[in-house]
Amino acid sequence: MASSGEEPRSGSPGRAGTGTEPSPTADAAQLDAAEDFEVLEEEEEEEEEEDLSELPPLEDVGRPPAPPREDAQPSEQGGGEAAEDPQEWLDVLGSGLLKKKTLVPGQGVDTRPRKGQDVTVRLKATLEDGSVVEENPALTFTLGDCDVLQALDLCVQLLEMGETALIMSDAKYCYGAQGRSPDVPPNAALTLEVELLGARDAPDLELLSGKEKIELANRKRERGNFFYQQADYVLAINSYDIALKVIGSSSKVDFSPDEEAELLDVKVKCLNNLAASQLKLDHYEAALKSCNLVLEHQPGNIKALFRKGKVLAQQGEYREAIPILKAALKLEPSNKTIHAELSKLVKKHADQKNVETEMYRKMLGNPRAAGAPGKCKDKLPWSIPWKWLFGATAIALGGVALSVVIAARN
Repeated sequence: MASSGEEPRSGSPGRAGTGTEPSPTADAAQLDAAEDFEVLEEEEEEEEEEDLSELPPLEDVGRPPAPPREDAQPSEQGGGEAAEDPQEWLDVLGSGLLKKKTLVPGQGVDTRPRKGQDVTVRLKATLEDGSVVEENPALTFTLGDCDVLQALDLCVQLLEMGETALIMSDAKYCYGAQGRSPDVPPNAALTLEVELLGARDAPDLELLSGKEKIELANRKRERGNFFYQQADYVLAINSYDIALKVIGSSSKVDFSPDEEAELLDVKVKCLNNLAASQLKLDHYEAALKSCNLVLEHQPGNIKALFRKGKVLAQQGEYREAIPILKAALKLEPSNKTIHAELSKLVKKHADQKNVETEMYRKMLGNPRAAGAPGKCKDKLPWSIPWKWLFGATAIALGGVALSVVIAARN
């Protein structure tokens, strides 16, 4: 079982229906240059009902009550085929950035797939100049899990069984500002031709074998890695949370010790990457919880120690952060990133202590003057000490009081 998380891979370009990562150049642009721990890892929450991410819900489309009417007015004039029959285009999100037009009618509204189902579609994706960047005769994915391009995930919910539709999408719902090397340039709009071939309920997680559960969790985790490298940390967290729920689901199947160990390894990777994404969004409490969950399983996990130290430092808890980073450095003494972070925190902690000392001095006055009072320059050598004077006064008053009492009794 690996104690450290999985580094983002720089393999083949991500496809519309897969979760593989973009090119190495895009990877490097998205990761902090000064931090070699910017890796993705997710872990399942110990309490499944609690959402670690604390993020707003993902953008959702809902279901219109009926198919688009032919006399519906489009929000904007589309290009290409859109210009031929503008009345047939449905503005999916109301912003003009994602539109759908039916080419071949389906079998009725009741046959539309539901979120959580596994759907199979025929897909053809082209650029504005007509270049085909993807063709897949039978692409299968879980609807609503963001396993594919957002444009596809949102619009397939509106398809009827057997329907063929044309989808025109802004780059925002495709590959965004990063693009996909080498065939999809940055900020490229795509046209998708999609046919809904089938929809079925997703498999029961309780009945998955160890191998099947590991494969499913890894697919969700890798999709989270893709979104992380696209700097879409909200969707990355969503994918990591889904992977953790898969891992944490109850099972009616016995797993081998090796499968149990591999599931734990995937869980730790998910949690570490979840913490990295939460840090990017300044969700410090959630990131701290993710790090602590990793350390419960692997107290010597360097990435979790490093990120926990960073979280505490961001919260101004330098005294707690420094020993955690020292523990990480002890495990990997040659790591320059930990050295740099630790040096920075030690300096910040020293500055913080100086500020606190000055604040206390102003609150309490000059400590030297209070602790070692100097002699009064104009004090005469024959002057009576104030303690003696106070004692003499007290004795005199006592005598007067005693005389009054005796007189009263007489």
